[in-house]
Amino acid sequence: MGDAIVYGLEPDLDAETFQGVLVESGLAPRRPAEDLERLDRMLRASDLIVTARRDGRLVGVARTLTDFAFCAYLSDLAVARDCQGLGIGRRLIAETRAAAGPETSLLLTAAPGVEGTYEAVGMARVPHAFRTDRER
Repeated sequence: MGDAIVYGLEPDLDAETFQGVLVESGLAPRRPAEDLERLDRMLRASDLIVTARRDGRLVGVARTLTDFAFCAYLSDLAVARDCQGLGIGRRLIAETRAAAGPETSLLLTAAPGVEGTYEAVGMARVPHAFRTDRER
């Protein structure tokens, strides 16, 4: 088994595989991971799905909504726990930025406690952002 990580665009990523990396990353409690139909809708409505695979196993995913002209929202960034610390998240962000194009700004909402991770990769905090919470 090699340790090479292969990055790519996977617009047809299936919900079960996506669910697996959400669980393996620890992000599942913050996503509707138990609802495969909803995960499928999330994937189908995405504009960019960048993946990281190690020996064929999905170990990272960045799911983004974008217009490819002005803005991109990186909604999900998940890396399997046993592969965290290898630079996979950093590379997924870089691949997402490259695919979205130089005219777009990349936005994301950090999970509590990991804000410093994004500052370390050169992302600036946004002091004036607002949101409404989902009802379910």
